[in-house]
Amino acid sequence: MTLETVLLVAAALFCVGLYGAISQQVVVMVMMGLELMINGVILAAAGFWWFLTPVPDGQVLLLVVITAMTVEMAMGFGVATLLHRSRESDMTDMATDLSR
Repeated sequence: MTLETVLLVAAALFCVGLYGAISQQVVVMVMMGLELMINGVILAAAGFWWFLTPVPDGQVLLLVVITAMTVEMAMGFGVATLLHRSRESDMTDMATDLSR
């Protein structure tokens, strides 16, 4: 596997996530699109890291980033669940007061 292949897969993953985040109205689907976009960025960073300096020290950093992303998505799903329970809707246009 070459760096170009890894970057191509990462770009495809990012593009699918971007399409999913832009085209959806449901909060959970938007969050899934954002998750795919972040995974594409992580894959590109891991590809650059592996092909430039192939030592296993960077794996710890990638695990920390993935752990932080998992915690962030769990909090986002909690907010989406609370929004659905309080309003009986999970559409993004119903969540405009969260920005205050």
